[in-house]
Amino acid sequence: GAVEPMQIDADPQEDQQNAPDTNYVVENPTLDLEQYASSYSGLMRIERLQFIADHCPQLRIEALKMALSFVQRTFNVDVYEEIHRKLTDATRRGHDDLGDHYLDCGDLSNALKCYSRARDYCTSAKHVINMCLNVIKVSVYLQNWSHVLSYVSKAESTPEIAELLSPSNVAVYGGLCALATFDRQELQRNVISSSSFKLFLELEPQVRDIIFKFYESKYASCLKMLDEMKYFSPYVSADMYKMATAFNTTVGALEDELTQLILEGLINARIDSHSKSPPREGSQGELTPANSQTRMSTNM
Repeated sequence: GAVEPMQIDADPQEDQQNAPDTNYVVENPTLDLEQYASSYSGLMRIERLQFIADHCPQLRIEALKMALSFVQRTFNVDVYEEIHRKLTDATRRGHDDLGDHYLDCGDLSNALKCYSRARDYCTSAKHVINMCLNVIKVSVYLQNWSHVLSYVSKAESTPEIAELLSPSNVAVYGGLCALATFDRQELQRNVISSSSFKLFLELEPQVRDIIFKFYESKYASCLKMLDEMKYFSPYVSADMYKMATAFNTTVGALEDELTQLILEGLINARIDSHSKSPPREGSQGELTPANSQTRMSTNM
């Protein structure tokens, strides 16, 4: 038969030496980012903007903001979460870098402001501790001892407990407990407007959307999404007096509305007119005033 030519194995080290450097950085870009991005559409525009963000520090935040704005028009949740995480991290590092610059210039006041602003973009215990150390360092230079003690205490109360609870767990358990126990003002103040807790909610978009739907009084959407979660099973019974108070209506008006929903087949329930409790389908027996309290069973 024919003699095949001898195969010579390529030297792996030579391949590595000839391979292009994937970690290069462009320091002085001359690119018009908006014009460049507009020449692409769809997923390619997002990927191009992410590539620029990865390799060009000066355009990183602008590129990520543009990518985030574009991906919000799509249903690509995974890419949205990835870009949002990158943008949060880039913003935090940007504040740290600017703080370092002001510190090198001897501008302690502005250095302290920049380090403090990084607090709103901390998504892990490591980030919080690093932020605290930066603030403590500048506060020592400023001889602001009360500030030093405050941030020492904050750093000490920020343990790393990933082996027990992940940031996603904080979002799920904290968000659902807030939904169950907070009134609307508390929900607005402690959850929706909380810069620190909002970062956790970004890790669990479903919980975030449930909270916002509830706050916006879009109860049908809120309850539908709650039903899709694995943490709850339906109410066995509900006290209509408490329901009327919660919805700012009368028991009579609530009963009329519930009756209509039951007749239309939108709710599988029946109303105990004596105790004003609509037991859910599958509950045992009629409820009496003594046992007509709201109950929720969980599968947690």
